[in-house]
Amino acid sequence: MAENLNCMVVDDEPLALSLLSDYISKMPGLNLVRAVSNPLAAISYLKIEEIDLIFLDMQMPELNGIEFLNLLQKKCMVIVTTAYSEYALDGYNFEVIDYLLKPITMARFMVATEKATDRFKMNKALADTSISLNTNAVNHIFIKTENRIIKMNLSDIYYFEGARDYIVIHTEAEVILTLQSMKSIQQLLPAYQFIRVHKSYIVAFDKIKFIERNRISIKEKLIPITDTYKDNFFKRIGRDISSG
Repeated sequence: MAENLNCMVVDDEPLALSLLSDYISKMPGLNLVRAVSNPLAAISYLKIEEIDLIFLDMQMPELNGIEFLNLLQKKCMVIVTTAYSEYALDGYNFEVIDYLLKPITMARFMVATEKATDRFKMNKALADTSISLNTNAVNHIFIKTENRIIKMNLSDIYYFEGARDYIVIHTEAEVILTLQSMKSIQQLLPAYQFIRVHKSYIVAFDKIKFIERNRISIKEKLIPITDTYKDNFFKRIGRDISSG
């Protein structure tokens, strides 16, 4: 059985609060935990409630939406609900799931919540893959460079990139070049931690920032997912691409 998303609505307009609460009640997979008109009260509730998704108004007294997002620090998913389109860029900077302009229709609400459900499934799948399967799990590999063989911790690696005769290994602090083939490197890597998404790319699951239009964002780079690897990739993250 699919896990429900615990939701909170934060909006100082009674009609909007009532409408969104009603929409949530009609959606399977969503569970309304709180509907709050005072954003300060919402912050307090977040300390004691397990909330997965917040529907957040931007224009509120005492604490506006941007201030709320700053305090939230991306602890849960957010769908912005507002009558003011100028907040769209701010919402993007905080990695909100979607941006709903009032008046909000049920159809548009359903699109936004589907995105949230997909993100929730993906985050859960990525978290599961980051758990070591056993106490003897591989945590490093040895890579042959031009002059030496170096030990690399897998947790430091973001992705591998094919570049003509070389493979470029991208980490947080540096890039390392090797003449080893992509195939030989893939055989060294634990399948629960890395996956090939392109003939020239292998990525670390736990370094994925987001996925959009068959592209993966890692370390400010957009990496394409090609058709050859697409089905396996989306299956691994718990997303059925046949559903759209």
